[in-house]
Amino acid sequence: MDAGSEPGAAPGPVAGSELGVGIGWRPELDLTIERMAGVDFLEVVAENIRPARLPESLEVLLARGLPVIPHGVSLGIGDAEPPSPARLAHLAACAQALDAPLVSEHLAFVRGGGIEAGHLLPVPRTRESLRIVTENVRRAQDALPVPLALENVAAMFGWPEDELTEAQFLAELVDRTGVALLIDVANLYTNQFNLGLSAVAALDALPLEHLAYVHVAGGYEHGGIWHDTHTTAAPQEVLDLLTELCTRATPPGVLLEWDDDYPSDAALAGELSRIRTAMSLARKPR
Repeated sequence: MDAGSEPGAAPGPVAGSELGVGIGWRPELDLTIERMAGVDFLEVVAENIRPARLPESLEVLLARGLPVIPHGVSLGIGDAEPPSPARLAHLAACAQALDAPLVSEHLAFVRGGGIEAGHLLPVPRTRESLRIVTENVRRAQDALPVPLALENVAAMFGWPEDELTEAQFLAELVDRTGVALLIDVANLYTNQFNLGLSAVAALDALPLEHLAYVHVAGGYEHGGIWHDTHTTAAPQEVLDLLTELCTRATPPGVLLEWDDDYPSDAALAGELSRIRTAMSLARKPR
């Protein structure tokens, strides 16, 4: 355990977290998801819903027994300032309204001094930053009625003062707080493509026994840079990383993100099938 760790902070897996294969719920996909077979759970962007008046489609899907996870994008767990009590209260209300098994957010820096970055920026991975983020995570955990899972982000740059890799930073954060992990294999691929950071090495270093679920998404290359847009089918390289992850751990859930340029119902069903195939390959001789 790191010298900065607290006694009793040993992490544990998210209870009752067997989720299956899911898809991110979007208003544009409501009817598609309602009639699609093979969807085991859902994720909804927390900032896009009102807990007191959930979209009718989510009510329908909840009535069918599908777990729905609120996924935050603006909490700023990696900010220098503590998380906003109002934002935490909204996430807590979403979790209660959805009867969610957990809440997920990004390990990201999003604002400072009242100025919004407009992006999910990487956190400076220093010991001092780790101390601050640890306190922010604890505040969030205290405010939420369900476990918290943090997602690795897609980065366009790294901070020159970084002392730890992203995997090391996350591993120490898990050790200190018991926070669960949402591993986005598309983000690992993005960081490998843009920054030369080995995605497989990250998988080897992450404490995957504390995995809550996994994200899969597509993007495209432009001007030598990979853009994680969630608007295309996942490239085979991302699905190969999912297989690599599944050789190391059994993810409780794997979720497809698709945020714009929505394809046909059949295409989305095909993406879920590709995810299941990638997962199954980890159980076969390679």
